[in-house]
Amino acid sequence: MTEYGYFLSCEEFTPAELIDQARRAQRAGFTRLAISDHFHPWNDAQGNSPFVWSVIGALSQAVDLPVTTLVTCPTVRLHPAVTAQAAATSSVLLGGRFALGVGTGEALNEHIHGDRWPSFDDRAAMLEEAVEVMRALFTGRQVSHRGRHYTVDNARLYTPPDGPLPVYVSGFGPNAAELAGRIGDGFVTMTPDADLVAAFREGGGAGKPVTGGVKVCWSSNRDKAVDTVHRLWPTELLPGELAQLLPTPAHFEQASELVTRDMVDEAVTCGDDAQQHIDTVRAYARAGFDEVYVGQIGPDQEVFFDAYRELVLPALRS
Repeated sequence: MTEYGYFLSCEEFTPAELIDQARRAQRAGFTRLAISDHFHPWNDAQGNSPFVWSVIGALSQAVDLPVTTLVTCPTVRLHPAVTAQAAATSSVLLGGRFALGVGTGEALNEHIHGDRWPSFDDRAAMLEEAVEVMRALFTGRQVSHRGRHYTVDNARLYTPPDGPLPVYVSGFGPNAAELAGRIGDGFVTMTPDADLVAAFREGGGAGKPVTGGVKVCWSSNRDKAVDTVHRLWPTELLPGELAQLLPTPAHFEQASELVTRDMVDEAVTCGDDAQQHIDTVRAYARAGFDEVYVGQIGPDQEVFFDAYRELVLPALRS
């Protein structure tokens, strides 16, 4: 049965707001949490970018829900050995209720050291090697590794996970889905695409969970909601590989000039039509997803959680 979680957006909210949302999500009946990992927001209007590992530590003390990163890039900004230590500590703090969602990343977050931004094929190879390194470290044994992309010299996690720490691999095309099936314990993708789910299953992902997420804007004033999304998240509608290649929030703001308000109105679930929200989220279950995370855009968090507790989540579970 599909589980429904809440998506915590580090790009849009302060650490204190994220913790408050997590508590509200648990009270509303969401059974899981996902959290983004960004160094920069997508644009200045979003205006936040806390260090995800600090927030996860606070979440472990605030709520009892499982937490998944959607997603972390363990290849450029942070070395996979450092990411493994952060993930292992998160798993211990959460009593094993932690999954590490990983992906090949975006230049927006990973360019900050001034390194060349690799091609997708290189990033995929880096991710595969990084997952290998992290899994070796999760055992708690001493690890030395000399690979094409990474070196690890006599490293050992003295606070390893207490049990299995699943690694979910993100992807948005058939090649990435195949990679996720081959090296991942699960698959992360953000559109309810049954063909991608099938590619993952056929590529080695049979029996492994598929995870996705969707952003909505619940509001009694639909026009206001559309305006809110258009101001804060036009980047969701940018085409192709722009999201992986543009390096700064200013570049995303320039590209977002191509996204019209009408495009947002058509593509994003806005307003207080409960059935529309139900249909939007249910599409993921119908496509074969095991976990779906819903994020509320904008400041109207209380009305969102009230509506989902009373109207949306009961219908999804019926």
